[in-house]
Amino acid sequence: MPCVRLETGTGHRAPSGTNSLAQGLSIIPFRTLQKRSGGVINTYMNYQLITRDMAKSLERVEAQPMVQRETEYYLANIGKVKSIEEFVADDRLFRYAMKAHGLEDMTYAKAFMVKALEGGVSDQNSFANKLTDKRYAEFVKSYNFAALGKEATVYNAAQQGTISKYTLAAVQAGVDPDNPVLKEQNEFYAANIKKVKSIKEFVADDTLFTYAMRAHGLTDKLGDKDLMIEMLEGGVDDPDSPANKSDDERYAKFVAAFNFVRYGEATTTTNPAQQPSVDKFMRQTLEENAGAQNEGVRLALYFERNAPKIKDAYSILADTALAKVVRTALGLPDSLATADLDRQAKMISDRIDFADFQDPEALSKFMTRFTAMWEVANPSSTAQSNLSVLFSQPIEYGISSSVMMTLQGLKLGGS
Repeated sequence: MPCVRLETGTGHRAPSGTNSLAQGLSIIPFRTLQKRSGGVINTYMNYQLITRDMAKSLERVEAQPMVQRETEYYLANIGKVKSIEEFVADDRLFRYAMKAHGLEDMTYAKAFMVKALEGGVSDQNSFANKLTDKRYAEFVKSYNFAALGKEATVYNAAQQGTISKYTLAAVQAGVDPDNPVLKEQNEFYAANIKKVKSIKEFVADDTLFTYAMRAHGLTDKLGDKDLMIEMLEGGVDDPDSPANKSDDERYAKFVAAFNFVRYGEATTTTNPAQQPSVDKFMRQTLEENAGAQNEGVRLALYFERNAPKIKDAYSILADTALAKVVRTALGLPDSLATADLDRQAKMISDRIDFADFQDPEALSKFMTRFTAMWEVANPSSTAQSNLSVLFSQPIEYGISSSVMMTLQGLKLGGS
């Protein structure tokens, strides 16, 4: 069942010819929106304006002159970086990367970050992996100099990673690494795999597909393309995907190298240090811009982005921002943060079904609850009382007054 039962307001119809708020936004000037919402856009409405069309919201961020300049510099230079020393020495690149991973406030701590980068993430006991804040491990994964050396910012699992595996397998089988046929196979694969844009194209090219399968030790499965398509289409982001559920670890490793589900057409060319980091930078900037106007919106956007990773109460409590959102949505006081950790975890677990955070509809309703509760505690306009916030209807959409009156009594999770 969804986290929270919410409904749209009744008795408020959109103007004739307007099927949705998203359509209305394209023709209603911003000043008009302000007038019709009492001069301000509250937390719920602000959040909705951003998330109704996230692609458009991100495009607006990308169009900002400063963002454009910094991104152009980053993409033009990150591929030239060959070591940790070069990386941290270029302050402009390093700042961009740190902000992209939500670590902008730690940009000054270069010695700390060098230690994290040098330790890598392959060892579970590495410095980055042992830190409670998992942003550091994510940063090291994106700039994995410890494992990939000078290729860290250009390495692609479908390209260099697969070629290395294929060459190793050939050498282990007794083939001389300087064998001209092996070199020819590697060169052909390197020149053509980057042209592949989909699972269909990948599997249809027998030469490339056979090379990749052999590289990943799946020669015995070459005759079962339907199985491999099923594995590839399931990806590895979902714990219940076919590759992840299989007892044969080869499938998950193969799908991770050719992760079309996550990267789409960029699968065979992407590198975590390049476009994925740029995408993260844009999202971070979007959230920061929103926070400059309303901290509740920034918290909502942050929670929405990280919610699918939440597995239990402790993963919430380990992140102060996530914990703030949950306490607000549940109507729990901030003072609870000083209580015994296990007690906090139990209180949250009793009120939330964590599986709901994997469901977009249920997550949306949870975010509606949070933004409404945040607005009650932190009115967007000091001229508005809590009651006016509860009963106001921004533009044509909103939460019905009857639902808002019972928000405090709603129980998350369950039936």
